[in-house]
Amino acid sequence: AVSKGMTGRGHAWFFVTKDDARQLTCNCTSVNFMIFSPQEIEPKIVGNSVPTQTDMAFYFDLALITVTALSRQLDLGSWPTTLDYPECGMTMNEKQNDQRKKIDLLSAINQVSREGVYDRPLIITDKKGYQDIILNIVNVEIRNKKRVKEETVGVWSLGYPEHIVSNEGFSKKTFDDFKAVIIYKITTVAEYNKKLGSEEFQGYCIDLINDIKKILQFEFEISECPDKMFGIMNATSGWNGMIQELIEKRADIALAPLSVMAERETVVDFTVPFYDLVGISILMKKPQVPSSIFKFLTVLETNVWASIIGAYFFTSFLMYAYECFSPYSNRNNNQNSREFNLKECLWFCITSLTPQGGGEAPRNLSGRLVAATWWLFGFIIIASYTANLAAFLTVSRLDSPITSLDDLANQYKIKYAPQKGSSSQTYFERMAYIEERFYEIWKDMSLNDSLSITERAKLAVWDYPISDKYTKIWLTIKEANMPLTFEEGVQRVKESKGSHEGFAFIADSTQVKYAAYSDCDLQVVGNEFSRKPMAIAVQEGSYLRDQLSSAILELLNQRKLEELKEKWWNTNSKLLACEDSEERNDGIGIENIGGVFIVIGVGVGTACLTLLAEHLYYKRFQPAPKIVPIKKYQITSPKKDKY
Repeated sequence: AVSKGMTGRGHAWFFVTKDDARQLTCNCTSVNFMIFSPQEIEPKIVGNSVPTQTDMAFYFDLALITVTALSRQLDLGSWPTTLDYPECGMTMNEKQNDQRKKIDLLSAINQVSREGVYDRPLIITDKKGYQDIILNIVNVEIRNKKRVKEETVGVWSLGYPEHIVSNEGFSKKTFDDFKAVIIYKITTVAEYNKKLGSEEFQGYCIDLINDIKKILQFEFEISECPDKMFGIMNATSGWNGMIQELIEKRADIALAPLSVMAERETVVDFTVPFYDLVGISILMKKPQVPSSIFKFLTVLETNVWASIIGAYFFTSFLMYAYECFSPYSNRNNNQNSREFNLKECLWFCITSLTPQGGGEAPRNLSGRLVAATWWLFGFIIIASYTANLAAFLTVSRLDSPITSLDDLANQYKIKYAPQKGSSSQTYFERMAYIEERFYEIWKDMSLNDSLSITERAKLAVWDYPISDKYTKIWLTIKEANMPLTFEEGVQRVKESKGSHEGFAFIADSTQVKYAAYSDCDLQVVGNEFSRKPMAIAVQEGSYLRDQLSSAILELLNQRKLEELKEKWWNTNSKLLACEDSEERNDGIGIENIGGVFIVIGVGVGTACLTLLAEHLYYKRFQPAPKIVPIKKYQITSPKKDKY
């Protein structure tokens, strides 16, 4: 047992012996077992207290009871004292048979007392006899070739299990805990949920196998596959990953988001699917649009803003000049209406750009032409700015160059690849091979000289009629240096400069979704493709396939699988509540438009300082008003009433 490694929790050893349990030894490093051996038997004979062997006690009591039974039958005259014997070579006659029919040793023994000298009843039934000997049950533990524990946990008399009596301090659970446990070896590939520095695994699959364990009553030992691969077949028909572990019988169960594939089914067995059809998805970095509280000023380039400011001052000075030199202006006609001095011209031009309007227009025709030209200019500038502001603050965030696998294949700035040795790599490799085979078939068909002229004419085309999309994709993948692990692929995506250049990782949808839910800088692009079911794999021909399938169907009927999906995909505390891109595009955030509030604050602050300056200027430079005494007048109404 020790040499075969059969001393763990999956094995329980019980030794039943007539020898003294204390004589059993073992050169074992670590082993635990129970010994059932007879209690020391002492005869009732006075003066003889030496323990005897079990066999000695059995045969002594058997001989004693037999002689007692024989003597009793002879004394009662039930048995004949003499017998006739047949001659040699002849059978007994009828008389001799009748004499012997009266002799029944078994019945005679059962008629006498069954208690022997050693105080143990000798029971003989169905021509079989045995002694009801009480066995001591001793639990022995050996560590490094030495007994470190030896305790009597109970006794076992005739019958099982009712006649097992535990000693004080022990219970039936002591024996239940000692039972051999069915232990299956499980191989897996850990992704995001393995705790660093420990062998504890978490995730959908772990909860699934724990629920199955409760139904089938077994234990398991789980470990990560040495090469951390799911399992693909190489050119020499060899396998790696978890599939190899099953083939070489180093594992009983392969537990992971393992896709059911045709070539895998030829070497291992799959249970019924435990998860919906899962395909391949693309993981990319989210578009990073830098935000700025003065982003509204970046709608127009700096030279445009400078040109607008220059046009504003030029138009204001021009309007002031026309007001000064035009004979029809308010200034040169002593009109009481608005006089367009330099200050009023600057104010008129700036307010003309707002919905409030510039107010009263110049009186002279030349000034009005300048104002009308400025209004037209302002209308075009304001309309262009408003339209481009909305587009600039929203469309830039929606700009994602890749929305599908076709978009990925039709560009060259973004590199892309699946994990090396994964089912995703197998998919693209085979699709490219199929396209190549199709091309060879089409070429052989179109260049077939055995066809008639009419048939060959039907096949005559200038272009190859089938797309070579996957052939190009596979060439790009091989040039992109495929990541060796899933974590490496995710890291390369994070290190991308943006959504327009960098790296896109192609992997199973469940892994891609979990990566995106765990990092708000990542996103899943496009729809799933190459969808396949996920199931548990076992060794080929293993009885576990039917048992596990039955348990999975039972969990499905109990809606346990839906609860697991809800737990790990909707209510998982480890998943981040990332901002939804569609909701984010419904409005403009304060981080991009907050500068207008700063403008208001600066304007109000400037107005306050201006008010203070006006007040100080008025006090210092404005002449004091002259005080004129008011004469008292007496106003008399026609009725001569005084007021």
